[in-house]
Amino acid sequence: MVEGIRAVAEVPSSLLHAIYYVEGFGTSEDGAAFISQISAKAPSVPIEEVAKKVFDSMSDTVTPQGVLALVKMQDFTLEDVLGASSGKPAHIVVLESLQDPGNMGTIIRTAEGAGATGIIMNSTTVDLYSPKVVRSTMGSIFRVPHIVVSDLAATIEELKTKHGVSVYAAHLKGEKFYDEFDYNGPTAFMIGNEGNGLTDQMSSHATSYLKIPMEGQLESLNASVAAALLMYETHRQRGNV
Repeated sequence: MVEGIRAVAEVPSSLLHAIYYVEGFGTSEDGAAFISQISAKAPSVPIEEVAKKVFDSMSDTVTPQGVLALVKMQDFTLEDVLGASSGKPAHIVVLESLQDPGNMGTIIRTAEGAGATGIIMNSTTVDLYSPKVVRSTMGSIFRVPHIVVSDLAATIEELKTKHGVSVYAAHLKGEKFYDEFDYNGPTAFMIGNEGNGLTDQMSSHATSYLKIPMEGQLESLNASVAAALLMYETHRQRGNV
C-alpha cells in the first residue's frame, strides 16, 4: 500500500493495481488534477472513491492525504542487484536484521542517490513493504533493486567467489578507515542490526574490516548514517558517475 499524492505519483504505471481516494478529494482542484494525471498515466487501473470512514480504516497515517494505491511487489534477482544491466561495478548494501522502518527507508533512498546497484537483506529484516518504509523511501523503493534471501551468509559467499565482490564490514577490529580502501571494483557493505550490529558469524564472511572515525564516547553511528558514509565514499571514488 502506497499513500499520498506524491508517493502514488512515483509508482510506475506497470505496478499500479488499484487507486482509492476519499470522498471530496476528487472535487478539489489538486485532487481533480491528480486523478486526471493518474487516469492518463494508467488508464486501465481502477480508481474508486470511498467514504471517509472507509478511507480512514484503510489508511496507515494519522492525517491521510486522501489517496492511496495498491501496488504490485517487484520481483528482482541477484543479477539485478549486481547491476548487470547498468554497466557499472556492483555497489551493494547488505542488511542483517535491520529493524527500524525509518532506517530501512533512508538506506533505500540514499542508495538511489549514491548510485548503489542494489540491496540484499535477510528474512529477519524489517518488512520492506510496510507503509512506513515505503513512505520514507520517497519513491526510491520502485527504482532500487532489492532482494530478500533466506541464507545471507551463502549469498555473501556467492558474491565473493562467483562475482568477485569485495565485502566490507564496519568492525572494532578494523585496521584502516573507510576512506582508505579502494571501492572502484565490485563492492558490498554489510550493515547490522541497530542494537547489536553485525553478528560474529556474518562479520566472519567479510573480505575486510573497516572503521569509521569516532570522537567523544560514541562506539558506533546510526545504521543509516554509516551506510550513507560508505555509499557516498564509493560514489566519490568512482567519479560521481
